[in-house]
Amino acid sequence: MPVRKAHAEWEGNLFKGKGKMEFGSFKGAYSAGSRFEDGQGTNPEELIGAAHAGCFSMALSHELDQKGFPPKRVATHARVHIDKIGDGFSITRIELETEAEVPNIGDETFQQIAEGAKKGCPVSQALRSVNIELKATLK
Repeated sequence: MPVRKAHAEWEGNLFKGKGKMEFGSFKGAYSAGSRFEDGQGTNPEELIGAAHAGCFSMALSHELDQKGFPPKRVATHARVHIDKIGDGFSITRIELETEAEVPNIGDETFQQIAEGAKKGCPVSQALRSVNIELKATLK
């Protein structure tokens, strides 16, 4: 299996510094303002959210197909919460909200498969210490 690579660089202190992140064709600037406020740029939590949403969508699509319910579409949003805990910061919760178009499946079966995909998704597994909430909607 391939090894995925990313690069980040930071200049200065936490609140006055600035940085850049790169992976694949993505290049993005980040700062304390983009991380802890609503400033311009990206941030590590946003990238974790994108990775989690992408991984979960693929995992759910695979699980549905394996169980005989090939999906037409799976779309997932992730909200990553970072909070100040004591002297530092911590990712405290991730909300995954997915919507799937899946023919010939009941909601109860869909919910069970979605929960299994949440547990089996490699990014969910890497983030086991974080409370991951799932809201799955069948269209």
